[in-house]
Amino acid sequence: MKPVVIYLVRHGAIDTGRERRFIGQIDLPLSSGGVRQAEKLRDRLAGASLAGIYCSDLTRSLETARIIAAEHPVPLVADADLREISLGAWEGLSFAEINRRYPAEFARRGDDIAGYVPPGGESFASFGRRIMTAFNRLVEQANRDILIVGHAGVNRVIISRLLGVPLHNIFYIGQDYACLNIICREKGKYKIKLLNSTEHLQAG
Repeated sequence: MKPVVIYLVRHGAIDTGRERRFIGQIDLPLSSGGVRQAEKLRDRLAGASLAGIYCSDLTRSLETARIIAAEHPVPLVADADLREISLGAWEGLSFAEINRRYPAEFARRGDDIAGYVPPGGESFASFGRRIMTAFNRLVEQANRDILIVGHAGVNRVIISRLLGVPLHNIFYIGQDYACLNIICREKGKYKIKLLNSTEHLQAG
């Protein structure tokens, strides 16, 4: 059977203000810079032969997918199972605000990234199960190459699971806005061919 290539990208940039914030499932659109980044991703992927394009139903992922899909007359499917991790009551707050309002909880999260559940949110462990169930479903039904437009957390989970990296090391995996990862699946085994590539963003 011919190998299947999974093009895994992160959505383009969003406007989150000057401070680092927990965004999670807040439904933000692409910034103007993010739109340009998605257009450069579209150009880089123009020669790919895709059977389908999949994204989360959050606007930043869906907008990125639609821009790329302009070059590919294939089905585009928005899947809520591909959403970013839910951070519950922490969503929209800066790291400094969370550390001030929830100091003990913030410390516990640092000690147990995989298992800690923010108030009203989900743990990385449950998030990982959700994402890998969706990923495996999409890949197993594909007989040709596909594109998945994910989020930083989504992509890190997929890559960490395929590489056997523990969830507590997930943030060592870089996933810049509008980056490209290439994964090859052959005979049920995966190989990461490209990781966090952004060279297309430097063109033009």
